[in-house]
Amino acid sequence: MNAQPLLPTELMTESRGGKQALTAFPIRDLRFLRKAKPARWWLNGDPVATAWFNALSGTFPRGEAFFIEAVKAHREGAPRQLAEQIRSFIVQEVNHSREHLALNRIAESVGYDMAKIDRHVEEMLGQLKGRPAILDLATTMALEHYTAMIAHEFLAHPEHFAGADPEVAALWRWHAIEEIEHKAVAYDTYRHATRNWSRWQRWRVKSLIMLIVTKNFLAHRIRDTLDLMAQDGITGGAARRRLFAFLLWKPGVLRRIFPAWLAYFMPGFHPWNTDDRVLIAQAERALGEDFG
Repeated sequence: MNAQPLLPTELMTESRGGKQALTAFPIRDLRFLRKAKPARWWLNGDPVATAWFNALSGTFPRGEAFFIEAVKAHREGAPRQLAEQIRSFIVQEVNHSREHLALNRIAESVGYDMAKIDRHVEEMLGQLKGRPAILDLATTMALEHYTAMIAHEFLAHPEHFAGADPEVAALWRWHAIEEIEHKAVAYDTYRHATRNWSRWQRWRVKSLIMLIVTKNFLAHRIRDTLDLMAQDGITGGAARRRLFAFLLWKPGVLRRIFPAWLAYFMPGFHPWNTDDRVLIAQAERALGEDFG
């Protein structure tokens, strides 16, 4: 692993009606997998778990570029604190894209066709062109809630990466830390951009977009995972049973994040209603140990 020194996390908070929001978060310019050669099934020798995470990783380079542009399009006039958070968000997302490109190249080097996933993302994003920019921001907000929910689950339950290649696990831990840190940036940008809307209009758009995002996110990630599993010769009903057992039973990441997904639709929701700063601190200590 190559790395810049870890910066101490600045966990200053601001009270907003009982909600605790991070007022600052650091940039960790870390680099992974430049020399390492993880096994083909880098997650405990499990082709299903490896395929799921590789499928997620394949979406990040283009997906996070979309997030950046969606937030940047609405930052004009943002309060100073939000403007600072948007700048940090952009840098963190650029770094995430760079490191997932490295992981995707590892997957390609052991024989997986990751370009197919990238083409799927490109085609999907192409279909969004020309629509109102606020819908891109609402989409980003919904997907950032997904990344925050999944990041919380990974850091709260380290067993998700039991037996994983240490450097790949460190990459996901680093990514999860920063997804939690900036989990409210797109949401607060949306609130800023829609400050002249009624609460009903803001909730209606937010909720409808989340339902659409959920349908597409699940359908596309399952499709991509099954495709990667097929490249390992795992096909048909057996492949689907194994994947759904992984997602819904053990470890059951989709089952476990359902309450947090449901909370998104509740009146008064804000990402920092769930104060999981302790997970950031714990994971950052582990990451510091990884980097010596």
